[in-house]
Amino acid sequence: MKYVVVLGDGMADWKIEKLKDFTCLQAARTPNLDRIARYSQVGLCKTVPDGMKPGSDVANMSVLGFDPHLYYTGRSPLEAVSMGLSLKDTDVTLRCNLVTLSEEPRYEDKKMIDYSAGEISTEEAAELIAFLKEQLDCEDMKLYPGVSYRHCLLVSGGTTGHELTPPHDISGKPIKEYLPKGPYGDRYLEMMKRSADLLKNHPVNRARAAAGKRTANSIWLWGEGTKPGLSKFEQLHGLKGGVISAVDLVRGIGLLAGMRVINVKGITGNYDTNFLGKAEAAADALLYGGLDFVYIHMEAPDECGHQGDAAHKVYAIEQIDEKVIGTLLSSFDRAGEKFAMLVAPDHATPCACKTHVGEPVPYLLYTNGKNLGNGALRYTESEAAKTGEYVEEGYKLIDRLLGIR
Repeated sequence: MKYVVVLGDGMADWKIEKLKDFTCLQAARTPNLDRIARYSQVGLCKTVPDGMKPGSDVANMSVLGFDPHLYYTGRSPLEAVSMGLSLKDTDVTLRCNLVTLSEEPRYEDKKMIDYSAGEISTEEAAELIAFLKEQLDCEDMKLYPGVSYRHCLLVSGGTTGHELTPPHDISGKPIKEYLPKGPYGDRYLEMMKRSADLLKNHPVNRARAAAGKRTANSIWLWGEGTKPGLSKFEQLHGLKGGVISAVDLVRGIGLLAGMRVINVKGITGNYDTNFLGKAEAAADALLYGGLDFVYIHMEAPDECGHQGDAAHKVYAIEQIDEKVIGTLLSSFDRAGEKFAMLVAPDHATPCACKTHVGEPVPYLLYTNGKNLGNGALRYTESEAAKTGEYVEEGYKLIDRLLGIR
């Protein structure tokens, strides 16, 4: 038996008036999911434990079977591992976003316009971070480049316990009430202010402005954490696992769990990603590459939710259905191999609020080996609620998948 998780990050939503009061999952054309839903166990799962913030770090860790209460040490160190940073026990890392702030003269008076600086390209971002490193790096604080707007600050001998707000939580809001607070708060704020002065007239930003694109006119620090440690996936489950993702966060979780990170060309973390390439790589790794389990992570629905872009979120879900679900079903059918599949978001990212919420999310468990149907007619939030199936502790959902024989 082979196992696959199809994780649509932030895929769940609330009803949207312009979609005729449907959610994005309800509005999307999903013939493959519709076909298998009748033969699947469909229900709700609480991926974010009470008292924890509904971040993709906590939620993806849950879906992969790791209890966040035991393993979670912060978001940024998971990304740092994927970037190749070797962390000491005394290090603290922070996520460093390139963002677009409004143009008020005083930094404190600005608003958060775009947490992603207009989805800045990795190449442009690398040039900006290299420039900032020359100007801002010091003995105990150093910047490291990542993918698109997502980067890292490593603090040697640092401390945690700061009030740091994810920029995607404050889209369109004044930043004054959300500036860093805590032991290093003044230093973090000073670094953010200096970055705004330095980036203002950088050639990359001048070119973006001339092209009508949003500029990366500041850094934003958040997501602090310390060196993490996860149990190895193979030791826990007796299965060789792999991860496919465009984002360092999920790749880092996979690396820490001893899983193979499978690289796919053309993956972007948004709705223009190579959906088909991800599915083909997963099927190949499972059928011919010696893996027993693959976690396919799609960031696109989450990014669309953060932008309040319901149309592209629906499109991303339709691409997942056609190019990921469809390809997996046909690949295993042609090979005559049994497999089991879990389809789920890690959390909901409603277009209405443009940020994560911690409410239970819909999941679907399917296998081509037996009928698991429990009455659902489609894979949607409302159909999942109707079945009465509920997984209270999200990290135990994977046991239902791996228990299929």
